[in-house]
Amino acid sequence: MENLRFQVVEEAFKKKPLDVKVPAERPYEYFGKKVFNRERMYKYLPKDVYDKMIDVIDNGARLDRAVADEVAKGMKQWATENGVTHYTHWFQPLTEGTAEKHDSFIEHDHKGGMVEEFSGKLLVQQEPDASSFPSGGIRSTFEARGYSAWDPTSPVFIIDDTLCIPTVFISYSGEALDYKAPLLRALRAVSAAATDVCHYFDPAVKKVNSNLGWEQEYFLVDEGLYSARPDLLLTGRTLMGHDSAKNQQMDDHYFGTIPDRVQAFMKDLEIQALELGIPCKTRHNEVAPNQFELAPIFEETNLAVDHNMLLMSLMKKVARKHKFRVLLHEKPFAGINGSGKHNNWSLSTDTGVLLHAPGKTSTDNLRFVVFIVETLMGVYRHNGLLKASIMSASNAHRLGANEAPPAIISSFLGKQVSELLDHIENADKDQLALAGKHGLKMDIPVIPELLIDNTDRNRTSPFAFTGNRFEFRAVGSEANCASAMTALNSAVAEALINFKKRVDARISEIKNDPQYAAGTGHTAKFHAILDIVREDIKECKAIRFDGNGYSDEWVKEAEKRGLDVEKSCPKIFERYLDEKSIQLFEGLKVMTRKELEARNEVKWETYTKKIQIEARVLGDLSMNHIIPVATRYQSQLLENVENMKDIFPADKAEKLSARNIKIIEEIAERTSSIEKQVEELINARKVANKIDDEHKKAISYHDKVEPKLDAIRSEIDKLELIVDDSCWPLPKYRELLFIR
Repeated sequence: MENLRFQVVEEAFKKKPLDVKVPAERPYEYFGKKVFNRERMYKYLPKDVYDKMIDVIDNGARLDRAVADEVAKGMKQWATENGVTHYTHWFQPLTEGTAEKHDSFIEHDHKGGMVEEFSGKLLVQQEPDASSFPSGGIRSTFEARGYSAWDPTSPVFIIDDTLCIPTVFISYSGEALDYKAPLLRALRAVSAAATDVCHYFDPAVKKVNSNLGWEQEYFLVDEGLYSARPDLLLTGRTLMGHDSAKNQQMDDHYFGTIPDRVQAFMKDLEIQALELGIPCKTRHNEVAPNQFELAPIFEETNLAVDHNMLLMSLMKKVARKHKFRVLLHEKPFAGINGSGKHNNWSLSTDTGVLLHAPGKTSTDNLRFVVFIVETLMGVYRHNGLLKASIMSASNAHRLGANEAPPAIISSFLGKQVSELLDHIENADKDQLALAGKHGLKMDIPVIPELLIDNTDRNRTSPFAFTGNRFEFRAVGSEANCASAMTALNSAVAEALINFKKRVDARISEIKNDPQYAAGTGHTAKFHAILDIVREDIKECKAIRFDGNGYSDEWVKEAEKRGLDVEKSCPKIFERYLDEKSIQLFEGLKVMTRKELEARNEVKWETYTKKIQIEARVLGDLSMNHIIPVATRYQSQLLENVENMKDIFPADKAEKLSARNIKIIEEIAERTSSIEKQVEELINARKVANKIDDEHKKAISYHDKVEPKLDAIRSEIDKLELIVDDSCWPLPKYRELLFIR
């Protein structure tokens, strides 16, 4: 019987790019055609209703039921004109994906027939069953009621025949059961805190937006090869597989010519994404073979998160159409680059000012310094929490190797900004001058004018300043960005609130100081801001690191600095329950202690289940695929050795059979080792499964179960090198990575 692997490899080679139907219009003309955006609201809503909706979206005004009814009426008209028959509340439960329950528009009329209706009540609220979604104990199975509530700040869109309404998802008693509700609270908190600080520099600022530009990395694998790898199918990553002789060491894939079949997939994906209002901007080959990236234009954070979740779902759908499978796991292949989702984050005012960008006046540049430093303060005080916000069983495989940042949160600022902060910290404050036409000019010649993007890149930095924003590089490709963005915006909001409180107190002190003279050329406000900034520059200095994040020396140095260096995923999650984390979230009304405790239960349980599935899959593959194939090949070699004895004299037969005998012995040793370790793996799982406490169970899976996966893999990967290639049942790395 022909090896199935060879069949799927041959079929993969034969596949050609699909013809993609490109719209006759230019991209800007069909951008958002499936979105009920402001343009369509203006067309389908009465003018007064449109104005009220804009007030709701821009200013957070309350939405009354009468307005909701009019909005629902206009939405339904637009939707039915586009062939829509159903609607759904689209939400983001704690499963890392999205959820939806479709209902049709049809209702009974008073004559016993049917009519299509869609009211404000149906638009604003739905009641999906909450019992089967992760809740961490907030809801019991018999307490199934949960509510989805419309988020008007994220526009409604159409997928196929369904009107999708972005919503939050909460329990009957009001606790958040999703990612969106805490994110919206964190965004409100950072907006209020940043606006208050902005008033030191510009009283006209009414609102500050948090912006996000994510960079989605992913792998593509031919669907035939994918289906022949049960580990990829069930876990999202290869649990075994020896390095290909050629992988990424030549750096020839990065920014290389995009393969035709992949180009067709990208084109199709972009067209559909643009129609859904996702502003796709960049596409390219990534570093690893068969790895690619898509990045959009920056958007407001809440919308950017929704768009990323929608895009990941769309990618999977479009990939299947093109006979691919998209891999979003952070480390689907060992020994080469994993996939991240760099979160480029910034704050901007409603007056159009980027708060992390240098300006043209001394006031602008003092503001720039304040927001840089207070961002660092938030990251410093909550570095363990930020690490917990991006940690998962899958991302843990990626962090700390192949250009991924290490599992220690630090910030790279670049030479100019670092020297600027050092100078502000150490110089006589009366001699400081912050001015410049396009950036910052200090009173020392070694710091030139600071221009946007005039910083180097540090690929080992988890949180790097890149000119007018920070790049949170540690976020994983499979993650919901809302987790990291909730933690980051909350941490920065707290830092800004603390900053303003101390500055206001310092202003009062200075004004009451008889030695203060207004004739110094600077106001009391300037002196107070500078005093507090200098204090914070000193306090958060430990988070600044411009060196090699992979070095052993950095781990030791980071520990000395008081940074969180924990590597165990279940223990890292504990940072959510630190008293300072609880105070942060409760103080900002982002999450309660109960919600945080529940979320950690979900995180620990999810971690356990992922390792449990990997352990079961690897055990099955070892016993049902690898050992039978290895022993079958071993039997062929034994038969060859016996035949040698029949043909040649004993001494010559022994000499000619030496290599085969060596391989026979190695197969015996390695298969025996695999069998023993699989048995130990099963026993370790049984012990862990008896633990009722989810936290302790997750730790047991991390400490006792997960290490055995690597040990078994090591034996299998060595067998792959010696077993006849024609016998090996699973597609190898050279096939998975280089066949497109």
